[in-house]
Amino acid sequence: MTSPSQPSQIFFLPGALGRTQLWEPVANMLACPAHKEHIGWPGFGSVPASPSVHGLDDLAEMVLAKMDRPTALVAQSMGGVVAVLAALRKPELITHLVLAATSGGVDVAALGGTDWRPAFHEAHPQLPRWFSAYRADLSAQLQTIDIPVLLLWGDADPISPVSVGQRLAALLPRARLQVFANGDHDLAETHAAEIAPLIDEFLVSL
Repeated sequence: MTSPSQPSQIFFLPGALGRTQLWEPVANMLACPAHKEHIGWPGFGSVPASPSVHGLDDLAEMVLAKMDRPTALVAQSMGGVVAVLAALRKPELITHLVLAATSGGVDVAALGGTDWRPAFHEAHPQLPRWFSAYRADLSAQLQTIDIPVLLLWGDADPISPVSVGQRLAALLPRARLQVFANGDHDLAETHAAEIAPLIDEFLVSL
């Protein structure tokens, strides 16, 4: 099933730190008139934990429950997996996917990514650990996503190297990959001035 052509709203999904402000520079520069909303993760950052959220599948259901009109998902890192899960479940609700520096449901380690989990949990012991246990391989399912996808990658990201973006570009039928020089895992924030116009252009594509 194909998605509607234009978004009425844009959801911005953060990574494992739950930093909703990560996407604020991009959101503030977008000319797209769609309603914009920054989604936080229960148990991350300032958002209280929820007894109904125990994994990325639950986060995907939470995001889908907020969709009452055609929606574009703009997501970073862990949020990218949530966006993919949402697109697999309800593609008719999603017009576009923008995925930045994410695993997207493929094996990052096999593609040269470093294991960030031990250092991350040591630095942030207060955060839930269930999200880092996610290991599902969505490679086969990615090929069924008939939604335009913009992949944003940095060439200096050890966590999700360009090879991951290239793998996703090969699996997703309607994806294109944009690589940013000197972009690290936080390129959504550091390269906002370059990213915003690309997203604006992308959101009017079919």
